[in-house]
Amino acid sequence: MMKSTRRSLPAKTLLLAVVPACASALCVLAASASAATTTVVMSGLDNPRGLAFGPEGALYVAEAGRGGSGPCAVIRGVVQCYGATGAVSRLWMGQQKRIATGLPSMRIVATGETTGPHDVAMLGRGDAYVTIGWGANPETRPLLTGVGDQFDRLVRLPASGNWRFADDIGAYEAAANPGGGPLDSNAYGLLVLPGARVLTDAGGNDLLRVDASGDISTLAVFPSRPQGRSTDAVPTSVVVGPDGAYYVGELTGVPFAAGAARIYRIVPGSAPEVFRSGFTTIIDIAFGSDGSLYVLEHSTGPVFFALPGDVVRVAPDGTRTTVASGLNRPTSIAIGDDGALYVSNFGTSAGIGQVLRIEP
Repeated sequence: MMKSTRRSLPAKTLLLAVVPACASALCVLAASASAATTTVVMSGLDNPRGLAFGPEGALYVAEAGRGGSGPCAVIRGVVQCYGATGAVSRLWMGQQKRIATGLPSMRIVATGETTGPHDVAMLGRGDAYVTIGWGANPETRPLLTGVGDQFDRLVRLPASGNWRFADDIGAYEAAANPGGGPLDSNAYGLLVLPGARVLTDAGGNDLLRVDASGDISTLAVFPSRPQGRSTDAVPTSVVVGPDGAYYVGELTGVPFAAGAARIYRIVPGSAPEVFRSGFTTIIDIAFGSDGSLYVLEHSTGPVFFALPGDVVRVAPDGTRTTVASGLNRPTSIAIGDDGALYVSNFGTSAGIGQVLRIEP
């Protein structure tokens, strides 16, 4: 399996050139195909990424933070600086609050691209996990002196907010390298199940399972394929479908060809099979109660992610409808008990990140 030497968004690394679709957080979303009603329910977030609803009905969002003053190091050819600015915020009873702070964050000095908490998931109240990304060879983590081992792993987050480091995804990639080729690892999309955590490694191009004892195994490896050059799958999201199988969306890598992103169906023990294709830069997916699949496209065009993102609903019969458009660097989608869609917006910006509520 080939691995690209440069990867954007999760490169969910997250992100090469930060090209805003509009000048400020106050810009108006473009009208969607279904004239969806859109409301901002969370604001002032730092690079908001993964969303999850807790069993009590609260909405949680992972914030990748804004890096900091160091230590700094040259990683993938660019200067990146550490700061304990990652967080998890909660929306509960109409109140927004950061419930966990001080999580590791790393920012590219030249572009502002930030890596840190990428996703949050929970099985029950008070039993949450968070992925902390990396987006490079995991063996280079010591370059960030004293703090590098905080990246590319899972964090366990109890109800108290007193989080602790858990499973080391980077160490597994370095030892097993399931996809072959140059080492690369970036813990990204996350699913928590009874007795296991399942996550996508957007750098290693694989789907991993962590059991209750902390043992890590490979569930699937996703293929590279030609798009004018050999490019990675870059899996960004994982959910369980109505049939009990895993479904994984891929961003794809450089050159981010329009229509090249796929959704895979995975049954453990079998090779991944293509479930749906023809999407562009998939950053997250979610199933609705009627079996419809909602696909969040980070961008609708491959030109440095300059074009706005959207949400596409795929009905059980395969019919596709754009239900929301004009999104600015969206990074995650979740479906509430109220049937509304919740989307992280301005997901590559510090201080102006939002969560939108969309009534399709």
